[in-house]
Amino acid sequence: MTDAPDRIDAYIAAQADFARPILTHIRALMRAASPDMGEAVKWGMPFFTYKDQNLANMAAFKGHAAFGFWHDKVGREDSSDDAMGQFGRLTALADLPSDAEIARLIAQAMALIDAGDRPRTGPKPPKAPLPVHPAFAAAIAASPAAAAIWAAFPPGKIRDYCEWINEAKTDATRDKRIAQAVDWIGEGKGRNWKYEKK
Repeated sequence: MTDAPDRIDAYIAAQADFARPILTHIRALMRAASPDMGEAVKWGMPFFTYKDQNLANMAAFKGHAAFGFWHDKVGREDSSDDAMGQFGRLTALADLPSDAEIARLIAQAMALIDAGDRPRTGPKPPKAPLPVHPAFAAAIAASPAAAAIWAAFPPGKIRDYCEWINEAKTDATRDKRIAQAVDWIGEGKGRNWKYEKK
């Protein structure tokens, strides 16, 4: 037996006056949707689970509440970008879609879980490239072998070397690292080659 229902009761009771009716209403709709609907507290907020998978979550903040479905294919057509969840900042029950619309979305989310469709986590945004120290760039250019391999290195290996060179606190340390880096690059080794799986 889980203590999640008690924890969710306590979570709702601790929220502001405007948020309690919203959270209570969402919870009632979720519970009514299926006898298999579970409850959990994850990341400090109430979650609703179906077949041990996250289905939806809700949360309350100082000025608004939020509600959203976990699966990326549920209710995204008119989703809001100004708050967590698909329905924007909820400050009153009137901000929620109709009960029938929420029931439709719950059914859609459960059907995706039944079909084995997993949510997409999405690609991570690429990191901005780090600047290459001018002395490092000159040393690489002076070594044809290192220059050819450097040009073929993936962004992660380039970033590792740039961080290592740029973090040097003295010129002497930086010069020593540059010399070592050019040797390693000429051999086709990444900055952390000693720890890479072979």
